[in-house]
Amino acid sequence: MFDRLRAWFEEEGGVQSGGRDELQLAVAVLLIEAGRVDDALEERERALISRLLERHFGLAHAEAGVLRQLAEQRAERSAQLFGFVRTVNERLPRERRVELIEMLWEVAYVDGVLDPLEDALLRRIGGLIDVSDRERGIARLRVVERLRIVDEE
Repeated sequence: MFDRLRAWFEEEGGVQSGGRDELQLAVAVLLIEAGRVDDALEERERALISRLLERHFGLAHAEAGVLRQLAEQRAERSAQLFGFVRTVNERLPRERRVELIEMLWEVAYVDGVLDPLEDALLRRIGGLIDVSDRERGIARLRVVERLRIVDEE
């Protein structure tokens, strides 16, 4: 897999249609969007996104880094989230979509503060991937508790 990711990164080729790699890229792009929605993708957000990709997809550190870099490139070129959301909806079981929302909350809270743009993006993505406001809120509370953040909501 590492060789395929590196080839995509170097050649800017496409991902396998319908494959696991396509799902990984879609999830990675959504995580990147959560990190850059406030106009700045900081190094700590990049590091967290790589760790989340490692943990949730069982990737090696280097594979996760290449995937994150590819996702950053795709996010830069894409003005819409629809294609990535469609991939998530087609390939990720519903219960795993709630896990994705949790991952997105982790990225949003990496600095200990929830920006209103981050909150709006998570609400939008939650609606697009059929995660209810209630489920999204419960996922947020789990992340806040796990990270021991004092949340004002």
